[in-house]
Amino acid sequence: MLRALLLTLSVVAIAHAELCKPDAQNAFKVRISIKTALGDNAYAWDANEEYLFKAMVAFAMRRYSSKSTTQISNVLLCNVTDRVSFWFVVTDSSKNVTTVPGSEVEAAIRMNRNRINNAFLLSDKTLQFLKITSTLSPPVEPSTPVWLIVFGVVLCLIVAGIVFLVVSGIQKHKKKNKESTERENLEEKVEVTLENGIPCEALDLKPGHINGVFAADDERFTSL
Repeated sequence: MLRALLLTLSVVAIAHAELCKPDAQNAFKVRISIKTALGDNAYAWDANEEYLFKAMVAFAMRRYSSKSTTQISNVLLCNVTDRVSFWFVVTDSSKNVTTVPGSEVEAAIRMNRNRINNAFLLSDKTLQFLKITSTLSPPVEPSTPVWLIVFGVVLCLIVAGIVFLVVSGIQKHKKKNKESTERENLEEKVEVTLENGIPCEALDLKPGHINGVFAADDERFTSL
């Protein structure tokens, strides 16, 4: 009985070794840079971290498909290196001798990428699934609603336009008043003409005014 059990376990181990190996069908390579991400706070990659990774992949598979019965034991790791890189596959829970299609594993990882990154305090750049494209971070929601920002910008433009119109109107009014005052002052000035190069006042030709020069001549030649 014991011999049969050992034989079964060895067969399963050999089968798993065939399923999980570099470039195997439906296998994915992972590269982790803990030191780069955390610096002096970096933790050691050990069996506990491997268990957590298997648990997160199983979680992603179960969350991707509500009918999935994936267990931690269905996630196989192989070729683990000291620089923290390895390959993994997910076996079919119903047969345990075949792997889940890579497209399903990729979709599950992409769907839960942020949860996996957070579990290891890493990011897409420091926790790399080499055959799975990085996911974009969820957009950051602004603290102020977008419509309120747009409304504020439009309101500022309207206020600026009103201020510009008021200021330009005041300046035009002042300019007009200044021109009117200058015109009135110009009309009030005494006209000065040049006669034989000597400036003299213009003659006042109002009715009833007698030129003094001609008046003197008239008195001189008046008959007795």
